[in-house]
Amino acid sequence: MSTLYSNMRPAIAASEAMTLPQRHYTDPDCFQREMEAIHFDMWLCAGRANQIPNPGDYFVRRVANASIIIVRDELRDIRAFHNVCRHRGTLLCNQDEGTLVGRIQCPYHAWTYKLDGALENAPHMNKVEGFREEDYPLNAVATNVWDGHIFINLSAHPVPFAEHLAGLDVKFRPWRMEELELVERRVYQLKANWKLIIQNYSECLHCPIAHPLLQKHSHYMSGDNEPPHATYLGGRMDLRDGVKSLTIDGTSLRSCLPGLNTADQRHVYYYCILPNFLLNLHPDYMLTFTLWTRAVDHTEILCEWHFHPDEISKPGFNAKDAVDFWELTNQQDWELSNRAQAGISSKGYRPGPYSNREELLLALDRFVLERVQGQRD
Repeated sequence: MSTLYSNMRPAIAASEAMTLPQRHYTDPDCFQREMEAIHFDMWLCAGRANQIPNPGDYFVRRVANASIIIVRDELRDIRAFHNVCRHRGTLLCNQDEGTLVGRIQCPYHAWTYKLDGALENAPHMNKVEGFREEDYPLNAVATNVWDGHIFINLSAHPVPFAEHLAGLDVKFRPWRMEELELVERRVYQLKANWKLIIQNYSECLHCPIAHPLLQKHSHYMSGDNEPPHATYLGGRMDLRDGVKSLTIDGTSLRSCLPGLNTADQRHVYYYCILPNFLLNLHPDYMLTFTLWTRAVDHTEILCEWHFHPDEISKPGFNAKDAVDFWELTNQQDWELSNRAQAGISSKGYRPGPYSNREELLLALDRFVLERVQGQRD
């Protein structure tokens, strides 16, 4: 192996770098503790602001047993609410997305809410002494927007959003993500625990055997990881000489994104903003994955390809080269994640040692353990 791709990362002791016990991937009680300590307490990427351009536009996201409406109100602010009527708990919006005409009305007893969540009308409550409409708004969920990405937080006391981003807003400003537009969306259902998907994403030691095309375009040992952070894991990989982007043939007719310097036109960045957002930044497009936990062994993944509007508007624009590349790579990764879940769930599984190049995986395990063990009753 050339010096360029030598393993220069610090050595580790096998006894201090073992995979987690089986229960962390198979036990519903462990899963629920993770939901409470992590997914219900941290900022989650919910989607893109340009999904709901007009007042009344909405989409719904489900996190384990929580259902959340994300809507643009009459003042064009983005808001989020639990998708539950304050009367008798009926689900308000049954469709994944749509447009509300000025209000949110319960289909059961017609309790009606403004788009800012305020209760506007509660039929048959006029003779209930002490009842006041202002006491029963929809249960709000904290929201924030970063470069076009909508984040939500289900905690009653969310940490400041800037603390969660921890400088990534400055680091990735040159990509001007808020300008990029959705071109393609794919939804995948995996029979795998959410942690296995992040772990697979966070290392490329499997790339030579599992991703021959990715390995052809970007050497698997070219990775340069950032030190693990409390709210994100990530790093970058280099494109090989002569490769312009991660596409089927390694070429691209698209210009690089306008804010990038020469160095970043030769890199692909892979960042997991914990716990549910995988961000791939290429020289000419952005690929995002949002992970939605359904059960201890079931994760839904929403994958979206975004391009610059100047490129989209050009005659002959076609994103198929990038979409096909990642559809192939995704399917390879999803098979591995499903097989990892099946193997870990079997009687023969025992924790095994990590490589010193799998430091982000070890960091994820420690992150989960620290969050769950520190959970308040």
